[in-house]
Amino acid sequence: MEAHLYRIPLARFLRRAACAGLLLAGLAACAAAQEKPYFVTYSHDLEEPGNLEIETKTALARPQGADRFGATATELEYGVKAWWTSELYVDGQTTPADSTLLTGFRLENRFRPLMREHWINPVLYVEYENISGADKTALEVVGHDGQADLAERNSESRREHAHEGEFRLILSSNLRDWNLSENFIAEKNLGHDPWEFGYAVGATRPLKTALSVRECTFCAEKLTVGAEAYGGLGDTWALTLRDTSHYVAPLVGWDLPGRMRVSFSPGFGVTGSSLDRVYRVGVAYEMPQLGALFRGQKGGVR
Repeated sequence: MEAHLYRIPLARFLRRAACAGLLLAGLAACAAAQEKPYFVTYSHDLEEPGNLEIETKTALARPQGADRFGATATELEYGVKAWWTSELYVDGQTTPADSTLLTGFRLENRFRPLMREHWINPVLYVEYENISGADKTALEVVGHDGQADLAERNSESRREHAHEGEFRLILSSNLRDWNLSENFIAEKNLGHDPWEFGYAVGATRPLKTALSVRECTFCAEKLTVGAEAYGGLGDTWALTLRDTSHYVAPLVGWDLPGRMRVSFSPGFGVTGSSLDRVYRVGVAYEMPQLGALFRGQKGGVR
């Protein structure tokens, strides 16, 4: 696909974003977020079969010597089976001093081979990416990714296109009130580039596990806190920590009524190649038993 197909005027982009926001707000009454409020790390939680979760993950940052930007990945996550969750991401970004554009899409599948809860729960993750070099969602950090990659002008970076495969081994444990998750990442451009490696680890827990006698919004059991760390581990040409980016990021998730979740995470770079700071905001809605809803409507037609 040619790069110019990703460009859309800023005003039109904002109008579409506003319409999408209103649509999601309308779905909130029938929408629930089960997953931990990680942005880069994955736990062993999968979407319930038949449920559809709509989520946005937004990254806000400013590379050194470049313009600030905002990049959003809009995610549609569907529970195909109890052991299989499938997702579609559509990515876009805006750099106010530059331009606004769509940057591509991702197709992701996660498979859980062991359905019973174990001390360590493995999940296999496979993703295909068709994105341009202007993608700044930073949903993973691998190889020698750095802030210099995010500082290019959109007119230049959008001309680069990547067809990539990403694989993760997800190991996740629930220990008392804590979730501990470790991700080992391998990513490969389907051309002739080397394999790139990275990691993401996270820990979360609810502020309070005992449920209140009555339903509440502003109470401790609705809040989940934790942190994640992620970064690159070099590639097959240079398996090293030199010139790699690494981040630590506290996070908080707030479960709202109507099957809605809001998440926030300020991330801090700890190496010279990293962004100084990256702020992430997530909003998720879950629509329960979407497949049954459509089957019911079809059955009602005579």
